[in-house]
Order: sequence, then structure tokens, then C-alpha cells
Amino acid sequence: MTNINGKAYAMNAITPMKPWKTPLLKLFFLVLGAVKPLQKDLKNLSFIHFARWVCIGRNAFPRLSDEQPTEELKYDYLLFISNFNGTWNQYIDAFSAVLYKGLDAIWLWSEKYPGSRPVTAFKRYISFVQFDTDYYYNAYPHSATNDVKAAIRVQSAFTKFAQTSQSLSPADFQEAWLSFQAAVSPDLGATGIAPIGT
Repeated sequence: MTNINGKAYAMNAITPMKPWKTPLLKLFFLVLGAVKPLQKDLKNLSFIHFARWVCIGRNAFPRLSDEQPTEELKYDYLLFISNFNGTWNQYIDAFSAVLYKGLDAIWLWSEKYPGSRPVTAFKRYISFVQFDTDYYYNAYPHSATNDVKAAIRVQSAFTKFAQTSQSLSPADFQEAWLSFQAAVSPDLGATGIAPIGT
């Protein structure tokens, strides 16, 4: 299935916007990048690997050869790129429920943007402006973002256990080992292919 590699989904969307709006949106992105508390809600959605918006000027598209005709585009474009775990519907629902203010502040500059609420119109808009990912590399396709975070916690706990248990007696080692297992057991989930859904 296109856009999917293991547990991860790649989303790419491009929306047109009138050129006079681009400097205003770039200014908003500058403020968003500088004021870290404004990024809190996006960072708290732990199933998102990353999300990025990029403004592309109507004259900034590359010409691959001199034979390629010069395009005279009417609009600048806003490119949205994101990778996440879960289904497309879950992602859009979470965006609409949690990040609606930020989404509206970003996408309101795009043509025919309906707003992130109600979610039905928002989903229709995203499905119209989204395009398929032809090639998608994922270093850990069978692990969600939370799986990777859990593995880091287990490795850290194991390293600490290895350092502190070397001089223990067999009985104390057994007790320490059981305590270690109990402590890391919530992080010992299963990896694998995520369920396919829309």
C-alpha cells in the first residue's frame, strides 16, 4: 500500500496560496520556531515522527533542463510533510481535535481551506491536496515512535543494571534481576506490522 512502510505512514500535501500571503506565513513560521511553547501540542502527540510545512515560491521550482518550458504559475505553494504511526483517519482526527488552532493559523492562507473543524470537510480537503509517496525509507519499519522510546528506556535501564550488579552475590543478583524485569516490563512491547486501516 502506498504511503505505508511497516507501522509508519508518510503524508505529503501541497496547497496553493496567493503570493502576497507567503511573507506573512513565513513570519508566522519564524515566530512558531522561536517560541517553543507554541510547539508543545504537536510534540505531545507521540505518534508523530515529524511534521513540517515549507513555503515554495511560484518561481522556485527547479527546471531540470533548458528544454523544459518555464512555468508561469499564479500561486505560491505550501508543502506539508509528515510521518506518523497509525491510520490516516486517526492522524487527521488527532490534528483536528488537538491542533486545530495551529492548523487553522497555518493553512488559512491556502486557497479553499475549509478549516480543521468540522473534521469531515477537513478530511475531504486533505485527501484532495495529498499526493502519494513513491519511495518511502523507514529505518525501523516495524517499530512505532513509542516502541523506539521504550527500547531506549530498556537499554538505559539494562546498562545501569549491568554496572551495578557485577559484584552481587547470586541471591542478590536474582533479586536485582527480578526487580529489573518488573521495572522494564511495561516497555517490552511487541513490534511488527501495524493494522492497515484508512
